[in-house]
Amino acid sequence: MQFVPMFGNFAFMIVAFVVALSVIVAIHEYGHYIVGRWCGIHADVFSLGFGPVIYSRMDKRGTKWQIAALPLGGYVKFMGDANAASVGSDGAVSEVDMRRTMMGAPLWARTATVAAGPVFNFVLAIAIFAGSIMYQGRSAEPLTFGEPRPLPASYASDLRQGDVMVAVEGVLFNDPDREGQMSDFVPLQERLDYTVLRDGDELTIKGPYYFPAAVASVSPRSAADDADIKINDVITAINGDTIFAFTQVQEVVLAADGAPLEFEIWRDGETLTKTIAPRRVDLPTPEGGFETRWLIGITGTIFFDEETVSVGVVEATRLGAEGLWNTVTTSLSAMQHILFGQISTCNLSGPVGIAETSGSMAEQGAQSFIWFIGALSAAVGLINLFPIPVLDGGHLVFYAYEAVTRRKPSDRAVQVFMFVGLSLILSLMMFTILNDTILCP
Repeated sequence: MQFVPMFGNFAFMIVAFVVALSVIVAIHEYGHYIVGRWCGIHADVFSLGFGPVIYSRMDKRGTKWQIAALPLGGYVKFMGDANAASVGSDGAVSEVDMRRTMMGAPLWARTATVAAGPVFNFVLAIAIFAGSIMYQGRSAEPLTFGEPRPLPASYASDLRQGDVMVAVEGVLFNDPDREGQMSDFVPLQERLDYTVLRDGDELTIKGPYYFPAAVASVSPRSAADDADIKINDVITAINGDTIFAFTQVQEVVLAADGAPLEFEIWRDGETLTKTIAPRRVDLPTPEGGFETRWLIGITGTIFFDEETVSVGVVEATRLGAEGLWNTVTTSLSAMQHILFGQISTCNLSGPVGIAETSGSMAEQGAQSFIWFIGALSAAVGLINLFPIPVLDGGHLVFYAYEAVTRRKPSDRAVQVFMFVGLSLILSLMMFTILNDTILCP
C-alpha cells in the first residue's frame, strides 16, 4: 500500500530521495557534531544542505543550525575550519580557543570526531533493521496460517486463520530430517492436500499451490519495475501458458534467455497484459562471489500471511547487526568484483539511480522505504570510510600518519591530496551519472 499520495512520478521520486538523503546526512553530521562537542571541539555551523540558507537559528552554545536550499548533503563547520572539509583556516585563533578547534584538538579527539559520522550511519542502519524485525516479528512455530493474501478465485480454499500446518501432500512440514525446501518435495500441481490442526482436530483440506506466482517484492530499476509490476500482482500466464507456481515463472524467465515474454497479470480482480524482457543480473552468492542470471526482478511468497511472534530488543539488535554486516560485506565484494572486471559496472549507482530507487521503494510502502534508508545509511557509512581525502576515511589516514610519525602532514600535502580526492569523487560521480542515464539506463 502506498503511504505517500502519487502526484507525479518525478516529483514523488524527488521527494522520496530528499527525505532519505536528509535523514542519512542529518544522522551522519550529528555524529560528527555530538562527538566533537563531547571531545571539547566547538561547532560554528551545523548545516543540512548547501547553498543559500533557508532557515537558521543560533543555540545557546553558539552553534548556528541551518537548512540550506540544496538538500544534497550537509556539513559541520568546526571552530577554526576554513571550510566544511575541516581544512584549517589561516585566520587567527586565540591560544585559549585553540583547544576548541578541530586543528588544535588532541589527536584522539579529532579521530573520534571524524569516525563518529560513519559510526552513526552504521548505528542508524542497525536501529532500522532491528526495528523492522521487531515490527514484523518472526514466524510462529509451528507455522500457523494468518490472513489470506489477495489472490484470484481459483486459489480459494477452506483453510482458516489459526490453522496449524502439519503436512503438505503427506510431507511433514517440520521434519528435522528433511534437507532442502518444501518446494523440493511437494508435487508441482495447482491444488494440494494440506493437513492442519484446527481446534485440536487434524483435518485434510484442499488448497492452492504452496508457493504461487504472487509478487512479494519488486526490485527497483528492474525489468518488472519498468513494466509497472506491483506487490500482490499474481502472474496467471506467460506466453499463453497457465502459471500457478513461482518456480514456473523462474524456469520460463531463465529459458527465455532475454527474449521478451508476455505476462498475464491478475491485479485486484482485473487482468492486465505486460511484455517484459528478462535482464542479466549479478547476484551475490553465499560463498561471497557473484553469479549472473536472467531475471525480471521480483520475489515470490507463500499464499498466506504467517502468524508471527514478537522478537525481543536484544535478539532484534543482534539480527540488525547481522544485517549491517551482510550489507557491508556484500558491498565490498561487489566493488572488488567490479574492479577486477568480474561483474558489470552497471552495478554502480549514482545520484540518479539512488533517486529512482528511493521513489520505487517508497511506492512499495513505508516499511520498504524505511528499510531502504537503513541499507543506504550502511552504504554511506562504508563509502565515507574509504581512504580518499575529502572523505572521513581520508582524514583518518592523515591522523594515522600523524600517530606514526608524531607530526602532522604539511599543509601543502593536505591541499594536494584533497584536490586529488575531490577529483576522484567528482569523476566517480560523473561516471555513475552516465551509468544511470546512458550506459545502463
